[in-house]
Amino acid sequence: MPVPVLTDTSTSPYKPDQQHPVRLIARNLNQGEKLPPHSHPWAQLTYSPQGMLKVTADAQVWFVPPQRAIWIPPGIPHEVTTLSTARLRVLHIDASHNPRPATNCEVLEICPLVKELIARMEQLDPSVACERELRLSAVLCDEIQAAPSIPVHLPMPAEKRLRAACDWLIAHPADADSLEVVARHAGASARTLNRLFEKELHMSFVQWRQQMRLSLAVPLVAQGLPLSRVAAELGYASQSAFSAMFRKALGVPPGVFFSGHQSSSSEANSLQVQSASSS
Repeated sequence: MPVPVLTDTSTSPYKPDQQHPVRLIARNLNQGEKLPPHSHPWAQLTYSPQGMLKVTADAQVWFVPPQRAIWIPPGIPHEVTTLSTARLRVLHIDASHNPRPATNCEVLEICPLVKELIARMEQLDPSVACERELRLSAVLCDEIQAAPSIPVHLPMPAEKRLRAACDWLIAHPADADSLEVVARHAGASARTLNRLFEKELHMSFVQWRQQMRLSLAVPLVAQGLPLSRVAAELGYASQSAFSAMFRKALGVPPGVFFSGHQSSSSEANSLQVQSASSS
């Protein structure tokens, strides 16, 4: 009997252990469904071969398209929201087989081999331990360990005035409002808001807005929108201006990034988000 496909947000009965070091949880969810904040003592790789995910964890937000997955270390509270109808495929990995030492969440490049291994795991009976499952688990852990990390995330604040400002910017990504205008929406002075950006998020207002636009570009492009429309949705004057920002931030143009293939692993590993001096 293959892995049962859940259609709700209830807890799965299958947990990783020494006999089953890697557990696959299959869940098909509609747009707008949410797995409420939770944590567990094992690591997790959250992947959806179809559908866009929004993952909130460790005071940050990630938008995860099908070409990527998010690695969540043990013990980190996290929340998953489906931005479109999604086929969620989650790997729970026992601490004894944890392939990544990172203590922070990471978005990982998912190669075709990992996608196929997950599809194979889905066909196995989760109630029966077998050598094939252990072999697939070992290869999966090896590939997850080698997967390059893609630094696309959006830090979110706790301070209520700064959070109000950030929520406003996310809701109006195309607006070119000044710090003074955004501060009025947040109920704070521009000077106070500027100080809070630097103190809590360790970046300027302009830098955070660019990072927000970059993060929002991920679901828009992954949904198949033309780059010209994505540029307009995010407040860029032209497609070329958006592409220039994207390449400066991630080292490759949007077409390469969203193809799911870099020219080499070393190139993917070299991607670094660069804070620009202007949006």
